[in-house]
Amino acid sequence: MQTYDLIVIGSGPAGQRAAIQGAKSGRRVVVVEQRQIVGGACVNTGTIPSKTMREAVMHLSGYEYQGIYGINYHVKDKITMADLGFRVNQVIKTEVDVTQAQLSRNGVEIVYARATFLDATHVRVENERGQADLEAPKIIVATGTKPASSPTVPIDGKTIINSDQILNLTDIPKNLIVVGGGVIGVEYTCMFAILGSRVTLIEKRPRLLEFADSEMVEALSYHLRDHRVTMRLNEEVASVEATPDGRVVANLQSNKKVPGDVLLYAVGRQGNVDELNLPAAGLDADSRGRISVDKEFHTKVPAIFAAGDVIGFPSLASVSMEQGRIAAGNAFGLKVQSNPAAYPYGIYTIPEISFVGKTEEQLTDEDVPYEVGVAYYRETARGQIRGDTTGRLKLIFHRETRKILGVHIIGEGATELIHIGQAVLVLDGTVDYFVETVFNYPTLAECYKQAAFNGVNKLLRL
Repeated sequence: MQTYDLIVIGSGPAGQRAAIQGAKSGRRVVVVEQRQIVGGACVNTGTIPSKTMREAVMHLSGYEYQGIYGINYHVKDKITMADLGFRVNQVIKTEVDVTQAQLSRNGVEIVYARATFLDATHVRVENERGQADLEAPKIIVATGTKPASSPTVPIDGKTIINSDQILNLTDIPKNLIVVGGGVIGVEYTCMFAILGSRVTLIEKRPRLLEFADSEMVEALSYHLRDHRVTMRLNEEVASVEATPDGRVVANLQSNKKVPGDVLLYAVGRQGNVDELNLPAAGLDADSRGRISVDKEFHTKVPAIFAAGDVIGFPSLASVSMEQGRIAAGNAFGLKVQSNPAAYPYGIYTIPEISFVGKTEEQLTDEDVPYEVGVAYYRETARGQIRGDTTGRLKLIFHRETRKILGVHIIGEGATELIHIGQAVLVLDGTVDYFVETVFNYPTLAECYKQAAFNGVNKLLRL
């Protein structure tokens, strides 16, 4: 029996940060990772591969400069999946090395094995070399998620795939069917549309990305249609079948048939809890494999915490990192603080969407008096220089106190630009901060000043 102060199950963003926080507080920590490589789904199959692939698509297609040099401008004419995979594999290797180095220099032990609960303080680890039992007074579950499956969609890894299998494609499909209008489905829809695929996006809800600002989603939808994406909203897949000629057909409940070369099933993700034997520890998970926690990331068992995607929404790597850090801090009675209301969201569509704070829909439901200021990339010199004339930034502020309530951006660089608004929001700043602040010229940050003037002028007219 090996004894530790903290056992962390999973080495993704939440597990990594939990382990480091525990180690920095002077505790003996072990991370148990089922893969033979650290980083979890984030580094190996999810966030890092998809965002790297997006970067490769943007560069090789010449998309960002087509507004200047014309739609026929490309860095490479015939882009292949091998071109995309080359860059992805380089970045994955680097990220794995970085993660291993961070854990190592903080004295965190790594065990590559499958973990199973024996009880609330004991875990059995098992790999091809045998098994061992570990004991710790505190355990953090950070096992992440895997692509959800459906009996109506028989994944075969060739013509019917999930998001983990994208880079296994041998060719870029001429016709792609994407089932699921959430973050993953929409991000891959954008990438393949830019690569020239005819994409049909099927979503059972009436709009994409329901948690995002409707104006930003409408703008994104316009861009998707402009790149020949067919959106089948309010539609649900009844069955999927592979055809004798090596293609695939999605049969919709409305009796429509959607043919394609490849179908990507991207309807949600499932918590990685099947092999943990949660009942032995006094835990359970819901139908989607999510473990319930309180605001301090305690599960219903005092000794066990959970963090990251395995606890559900928002399932963002950045948030998972923070959840892991806070969970470990709470496990050892440290004073750790964070403000979930000010977490930024980044959606790596093309163009990007990023936001922080409340949406107009939320504020309307809450009867909050607000005003909106909008700025357009095309009205800034930097937007013209970059050739990005479609982006926009929206400031939402309280009509009486003038405090910033939300910032919503669509356009390249949105996920970086959002942090200016985030800082002002967190510090209870007002729209006047942006009116009175000088930004470098020419920059996209000037959009904040333009949006502030736009919103303040509306107040003056009132």
